[in-house]
Amino acid sequence: MEVQLKGVEKASRLASTTSIAEVTPSESKTEVKKEVQVEISHINKSFGGNMVVQDVSFTIETGEVFGLVGPNGAGKTTTIRMIMDIIRADSGEIRLFGQPLEEEAKNRIGYLPEERGLYRKMRVSDSLVYLASLKNVDATVAKERAEELLRQVDMFPHEGKKISELSRGMGQIIQFLVTITHNPDLIILDEPFAGLDPVNRQLLKDIVLELKEQGKTVILSTHMMNEVEEMCDRILMIDKGRVVLYGNLAEIKWRYRNNSVFVKCDVVIGDLEGVSGRKDHGKYVELFLDGDTPPQKILSQLVEKNIQVDRFEVSTPSLNEIFLQVMKQ
Repeated sequence: MEVQLKGVEKASRLASTTSIAEVTPSESKTEVKKEVQVEISHINKSFGGNMVVQDVSFTIETGEVFGLVGPNGAGKTTTIRMIMDIIRADSGEIRLFGQPLEEEAKNRIGYLPEERGLYRKMRVSDSLVYLASLKNVDATVAKERAEELLRQVDMFPHEGKKISELSRGMGQIIQFLVTITHNPDLIILDEPFAGLDPVNRQLLKDIVLELKEQGKTVILSTHMMNEVEEMCDRILMIDKGRVVLYGNLAEIKWRYRNNSVFVKCDVVIGDLEGVSGRKDHGKYVELFLDGDTPPQKILSQLVEKNIQVDRFEVSTPSLNEIFLQVMKQ
């Protein structure tokens, strides 16, 4: 959590009205109740006596990017396959769009599997149109949609090429376009960034965020924590088939925040009550707090000393740091 301050007066006003230590991200704004699009209740799955997914429950709301994260072999792909009805859960309940998944509702889902696969002898535009037609999209509509998407990613000049003639990165982008050509409401992406160069990775991220703006729901399954941190609203972290972390990403980062604050000001900060140590980072100083000292107390002391504070930020760990911490528990 970062606060940009200009002058003692603004800092004083903030100190008197806002308790940084007491306000969590969920309390800082009024949340609007959204429709639940995916509801998973106590699902279990085992193979040959090996429990792969155990008592997993979560919900996903309409219009959010939801991160399904965990180490390799955690059970992410198995969970996705149960959502898609590719394999059946041993027990528990899965509801999509407010009801158990029916064949017709599958046309409202776009799925990018971890194991990619396209008809290599088929031309690019034909691939998009044909696979959209399998989702009951009219051929004319599918062709228009395919052209629109290819132009969006600057690949329309390649629309007549065979899939086998594309580079690996271009092929992966086409695979992603196949996932959304039929304009699905729910988009499930399993390791979508694997093997992509930085340019194509950013291109894919931009499209996903645009889909979110359109009200689409996206499940992003990956072990790339930086991508999750940049794109996701909420996350579910699983390990060895069990839920180890679930909730709003901002709230999770707040819960695992470091016991320190970053302060930028024009003077050397003297002794402050509740500060056990400090580290100079050049343009700002990091103050380490005693266990019971709230960040608000530090800000109040700075204001009382008439120190002009230009930056005051509660230190929070990256999602990757949280991931490593949780995995050690």
